[in-house]
Amino acid sequence: MAPYDIKRELRQLYAPRNTGWALVDVPEQRFLAVDGAGNPNTAPAYARAVEALYATAYTLKFAAKRTGDDFVVGPLEGLWWADDPAVFTARAKDAWHWTMLISLPPSATPEQVEHARTAALAKKRNPAIAQLRLHSLHEGRSAQVLHVGSYDDEAPILAHLHDDYLDAHRLRPRGQHHEIYLSDPRRTAPERLRTVLRQPVEPCD
Repeated sequence: MAPYDIKRELRQLYAPRNTGWALVDVPEQRFLAVDGAGNPNTAPAYARAVEALYATAYTLKFAAKRTGDDFVVGPLEGLWWADDPAVFTARAKDAWHWTMLISLPPSATPEQVEHARTAALAKKRNPAIAQLRLHSLHEGRSAQVLHVGSYDDEAPILAHLHDDYLDAHRLRPRGQHHEIYLSDPRRTAPERLRTVLRQPVEPCD
């Protein structure tokens, strides 16, 4: 049996092709999560959070593989918000709050996740691993698009969502801005980065 791969199982959500906004239905999912704030390019807490997620996810994967329940570690994801939403289009990153995520396979139990977290903390000594938590998220109806290009070039497509697309479809934002990072920025040129941008929505009154 092939390892569980969320990019295959939820292809519409993790391998979309639409480069214009489209509506999707997102089922409930479970994630490993670490919370923080600040500029993701410079905040030490962000780097520690990402390392904590991958260390725990791979520890969980290797344990699952030994029992014949292997899975592919999912891409890094992030929920982003701020007291003033305008800081996103202005790219005022020091004011950003975030929850960084890696999806869990359906077979992973809380006990298995806790065992992996404990093992990863003993090996890595990264304090962010101690802050890692399980997070359930059910976004439901959402606007989603595949953005190809630098993270700093997201402002126009986000402005189009909030200034045009939502009004045209009589929708309003609900919940936090969600990004799924399909490319490794260490190995991919900025203009070729592929990022899923998602915004849960609801009908206007």
